[in-house]
Amino acid sequence: MAAAAATLQGAEAANRPRSFWTGTPEIYFAKAIDNSRLVKVEDPRRNREMKQFGTALACLFLLVFTYAWQHFKAIEYGYQIESSKRELQELTEMNQSLRLEHATLRDPERIDVIARSMGLVPPEAGQIIHMDTAGDAGAPVVASAESIATLVVQ
Repeated sequence: MAAAAATLQGAEAANRPRSFWTGTPEIYFAKAIDNSRLVKVEDPRRNREMKQFGTALACLFLLVFTYAWQHFKAIEYGYQIESSKRELQELTEMNQSLRLEHATLRDPERIDVIARSMGLVPPEAGQIIHMDTAGDAGAPVVASAESIATLVVQ
């Protein structure tokens, strides 16, 4: 029965014409308020919280900045290591080629062919003078006054 009465009231409310004003109208009045004499009271707890928050934020920024700096330095050092390895490899190859060229240039047969093409001949007997070193082979040679034999080549 209560359910039937509720449906009848709901049906009657739906059939009723609606009025233009459904509730209390809102009215706004402009008030001139002078807040120049108000003094803001500082909250010490809020100040402490803001200082803690600022300190935590600064520490976080410092940690992130340090991590980024280390990361970029590691990348930079990696590039430097790779360029040093490449330079070492190039210098090693150059050293090997120079050693090969040195060995080729010191070849006695090559030197003999070049000397003969320039008109040089092997020395004949008596044209070679051997210097005698007195004392130890590793010791420095000191000048001495001895007679010198002169050779006359005809």
